[in-house]
Amino acid sequence: MERFVTDERTGLKYELVGDYYLIAGEDEPEQEQEPIGIWGQQHLRYLKEHHRVRYANLLTSGELNAYLADIDRQAEELFLRLVKQMAEREDVTEKLKADNQMEWVGRMNNIRSRAKEVINNELIFS
Repeated sequence: MERFVTDERTGLKYELVGDYYLIAGEDEPEQEQEPIGIWGQQHLRYLKEHHRVRYANLLTSGELNAYLADIDRQAEELFLRLVKQMAEREDVTEKLKADNQMEWVGRMNNIRSRAKEVINNELIFS
């Protein structure tokens, strides 16, 4: 069987996928796929489970990858800013790191956990 077939009556181009012919996409150059990080992957999972229509609309319009990349970028920037601000406010400094590493690690882990919680509530699961 041929991989591509064109219907002469309608002018539509079909592509063989498995055992079926499906309408082939336009011959436009493919958009550059941006890498999606952990925040974008979490938001994608959330969309698939809780906002199926929104997910389907983004997917069919071709905007899903750009949307997830933007969410990922925003979340990462917010995470870094929150961690820095919380560490400064709570006096978790390089001096503490040099003097008492275990306390510094514990406090930084606590700060990172709180920052993740804020991002999950504000960006990822909303």
